[in-house]
Amino acid sequence: MAAEVLDALRPRPQGRYADGTLGGAGHAASILAASTPTGWLSGCDRDGVAIEVANARLAEQFAGRFELRRGNFSELADWITEKSCDGVLLDLGVSSPQLDNAERGFSFQNDGPLSMKMDQSQPLSAADLVNGESAESLANIFWQFGDERDSRRFAKAIVHDRALRKFETTKQLADLIERLAPRHGKKAHPATKVFQALRIAVNDEIGSLKRGLAAAVKILKPGGRLAVITFHSLEDRVVKEFGREKTRDYTFRGEVDVPELRTPCVPELKWVSRKAIMPGDEELKMNPRSRSAQLRVLEKI
Repeated sequence: MAAEVLDALRPRPQGRYADGTLGGAGHAASILAASTPTGWLSGCDRDGVAIEVANARLAEQFAGRFELRRGNFSELADWITEKSCDGVLLDLGVSSPQLDNAERGFSFQNDGPLSMKMDQSQPLSAADLVNGESAESLANIFWQFGDERDSRRFAKAIVHDRALRKFETTKQLADLIERLAPRHGKKAHPATKVFQALRIAVNDEIGSLKRGLAAAVKILKPGGRLAVITFHSLEDRVVKEFGREKTRDYTFRGEVDVPELRTPCVPELKWVSRKAIMPGDEELKMNPRSRSAQLRVLEKI
């Protein structure tokens, strides 16, 4: 969604931007090109391979105009000056290079180790969860992060099977789920939600998103914009709730909003568009994986 991102962030010369999910640096390159000749970009990614690829790509055309670091976007405010950025981009989820590389263990399309680590140096893997967590804990992961209706049945079957043989590969897990829930002509693989849930749990994606949104607001200057691309409803709910909280002109204590107990406050953000921006037809033709993408844009007041 390069065109939509550029329209949201409005890059310009002398502007300063942050890309918290570099990936292959496609968006980063577009932002730097649109802010030629003096725009600056700070970027990070958990994936060391992505940092190497992004650095090589950007250095060819934009040398001296960017700084890249390996790390989680939740840490942006630790190294980027407060109120210094004109725009921040968070393109969530797993990248195409990660999905397409069987050795990373994100996909059930190709057999590989049951890893799912965005940061390959981290200790926790999907295999650790599948082989170590209780049936109740696994069911909670599948339900909370994957909205999987058969979460308990799948979890019990995993615990039963791992007593005979530990789960080590993506195919092992995918085959078990497919035996329990045959496709019967359905297009979607029955293990889709389980794999999504494990990936989110392994990488603490929801916790990182909540911290990352707060960090983005800190580094944005007034008038700066935050653009967030989500790929599933759980991420999108977090972004929408964050937006509702930061655009309100009141606050309240506790979890329940009682009108009589509201306290006035100055909102930090405003919605650029209350509706999510969806990929266009041309984008869908070029990149079918963008079909579930939603872009939401907020501006700092």
